Amino acid sequence: MSPHPPRRQSIREILSAVSAGTEVHLTGWVRNKRVSKAVAFLELNDGSMLSNLQLVFPADGLGPQAAEPIGKGSAIAVTGTICPSQGKGQKWEVQVSTIQLVGDCPDDYPLQTKRHSFEFLREKAHLRPRTRTFSAVFRVRNALAMAIHNFFQQRGFLWIHTPIIAASDCEGAGDLFEIKATEAENFFGSPTYLTVSGQLNVEGYASAYTDVYTFGPTFRAENSHTARHAAEFWMVEPEIAFANLNDLLDLAEDFIRMTSAEVHERCAEDMEFFDRWIEKGVIEKVRSTLARPFERMTYSDAIAALKNSGRSFEYPVEWGVSLQTEHERYLAEEFVGGPVFVTDYPTDQKAFYMRLSDDGKTVAATDLLVPRLGEIIGGSQREERADVLSSEMKRRGLESAPYWWYQELRRYGTTPHAGFGLGFERLLMYLTGMQNIRDVIPYPRTPGQADF
Repeated sequence: MSPHPPRRQSIREILSAVSAGTEVHLTGWVRNKRVSKAVAFLELNDGSMLSNLQLVFPADGLGPQAAEPIGKGSAIAVTGTICPSQGKGQKWEVQVSTIQLVGDCPDDYPLQTKRHSFEFLREKAHLRPRTRTFSAVFRVRNALAMAIHNFFQQRGFLWIHTPIIAASDCEGAGDLFEIKATEAENFFGSPTYLTVSGQLNVEGYASAYTDVYTFGPTFRAENSHTARHAAEFWMVEPEIAFANLNDLLDLAEDFIRMTSAEVHERCAEDMEFFDRWIEKGVIEKVRSTLARPFERMTYSDAIAALKNSGRSFEYPVEWGVSLQTEHERYLAEEFVGGPVFVTDYPTDQKAFYMRLSDDGKTVAATDLLVPRLGEIIGGSQREERADVLSSEMKRRGLESAPYWWYQELRRYGTTPHAGFGLGFERLLMYLTGMQNIRDVIPYPRTPGQADF
């Protein structure tokens, strides 16, 4: 009977409790290679952290000839001993005693050189996580996802898995991917689409569990080529019952502050990489803006601030116009100098389900604007009054049939309730300084691009 193979250890695990003379068993991919007659060095990375671990092949040991056939990008398994490094750039290295070539990598490996443009790497989405930038991006993405779940779970929220197949348009924008069955013309009995939001569905669960959230993929058939838009992206959507707009603002502020802090703590090495190579000072920019309470202002006050700014905007500002990115960034970056909630938007700018204010002109809605990006959260107190909801749907020309169940929630034990939607990738961009949504999604889906 063959002996059980040694347990594989990650580089993060080894370096978190390093001890000279310890035998280690490693697997990973070769990032760099240097070979001479006296010694060979391989830089190994296994994805557990940004740093590589240097493997040494001295002439008086296994010998540099053992590393000679190993190409950059190859997958290997090694056994060796941890010892203090004699060179610069690392404190520890591994004196290799055995090496196994698990997966060879030929010379046409696209990542042979050290530097590549982000545009080039988007064409190699299956390989780009092996680069330093994207290795860091997707570790932070993982940490942020876990921080989001931790935030809600610690506060007693229930995670609800809402449908990806939807029968109605939550936002009323009309940018939907319709689902067409190949064998049955009307598989579900009515037209169906990929969801743009889980909000309507999760509201039903807020009426039973009080505090709930959904976190999953959403879809928009919007022919947009901007750096902030993708056809498939992830949304975080909490919904809280027995709550008004001010309760929602408090929740959203705590959410941004706490999840950001957890990412900075868990991914310190990766965040330092972004701070040095992607956006200088991004760590301090985020920390300083989150250190003080978020400002709050009405849409009317925001319009007044823009009109009195002395700035010449590409899109002219008058009460009733939609705020554009240039307006949002001015408010967050210059007028406030940090995150700001804009509330009480004109009724016709927002969705049918937002609670109508007493003035009849505005709704209890909010957008959270942050420096560098603009809007990152959109939310509202929901219209809980059955008659007002029905009247607003008629005014907008919405068919009542697809929303029968949503209206019924207003008849059976209705409560004031509120919720927001956060674009997960936008928060990731804000924290890391990455400039394009295509570079924070593993396999981006944008107009003309779904090859992987």
